[in-house]
Parts: sequence; structure tokens; C-alpha cells
Amino acid sequence: EERFLQAPLFLVLLCLLFSGNYYNQGEIRKKELEQSCCVLGIPASDVTVIDHRDFPDDPAVEWDTQLLATLVLEHIEAKNINLVVTFDAGGVSGHANHISLYKAVRYLHSEGKLPEGCRVLVLESVNLFRKYISFLDVLISCLLPRDELFILTEEETEQAKRAMRCHRSQLLGYRQLYLLFSRYLVLNSLRLL
Repeated sequence: EERFLQAPLFLVLLCLLFSGNYYNQGEIRKKELEQSCCVLGIPASDVTVIDHRDFPDDPAVEWDTQLLATLVLEHIEAKNINLVVTFDAGGVSGHANHISLYKAVRYLHSEGKLPEGCRVLVLESVNLFRKYISFLDVLISCLLPRDELFILTEEETEQAKRAMRCHRSQLLGYRQLYLLFSRYLVLNSLRLL
């Protein structure tokens, strides 16, 4: 709905706030993030990268919910954010760091710690089949319950692909297939927490 589109966004998918040093490429990935955000029209001044020793970039490490919630809340309050978009409990790919972000935001929401009027949308994780059928998932997504469904135009899809290509250090073989077939570059279904 229009009310969500007018809200100042807390950088979509909170994981983008962490430098991503899993392969000792933290500095490279920070630059790639800024380039990607630029493609999406997000100025570098609106990008905050958190380098915290307790939040290693590791797909198998779950981050401390309380500490992460504290950092996320500080950022929400400092930037007067009224819409948070993050992963759901499946983390889209099962990545432990993604799931940790969901848990931290869910904690803030369930404990009533978010500022009044701050809403949370979580990105729906789908099964492997649906994840890689690109625009064909529109048919399925339209039939299933959700609070928001964003279907990108062809121009927006190309912009999303250009932004993804900025992350050269992460574009391994299978991620090239992601650029071709992922439904997440064409549509995203979200639900309110």
C-alpha cells in the first residue's frame, strides 16, 4: 500500500549493514555495497556499515539476539525510521546471519520496543522450486496470502540486476544463475510482523 512506499526505509534487508568479511573481503564488500546502493539511488551517506566483532560474517553463526536488537534499535531511533524490511524466519536462504536479523527485529517488535508507528515487513522465504522460477512465481504468489506483493517492472528488474552485479566478490557460479532465474529479482512477497 502507499503508506509503506512513503516511509523512510531502514536499509532493505538489514544484513546489508554488516561488512561481510567471511572471505576476508570486508573492505571490498563495503565498496561493493556502496556501489550497489548508488545504482538503487541510495546515497552513500545513507549507508551505515557496522563492523562488530560479535557479528562475524559466517553463514553458520547465529548472532546474539539481544546485542543485535540493541544496535538495530539504536539505528532505528537515530534515523527516525518508521519501516523496517528484513528477512523472515527462513532467512531466504537459511543463512544464520539473516535469521539472526529476523530474530532481533521480531524481539524488538514482540517486546514493544520499536518506536510508535514503526512497522516491520518480512520478506517471505519460498521453497527452492519457487525461488528459481523467476516471473512464473507471480501466479503462485498472487494466490497465496501475504500483506504486500511487489512486482518489479522490467526496468526495475534490470536495475536490481545491475545492483547485484556490483557485488562482484560474491558472484560465484551459482549466483550467476540467481541473476537469471531468481524470483526475488522480479517479485517479493512480504508480511507484516
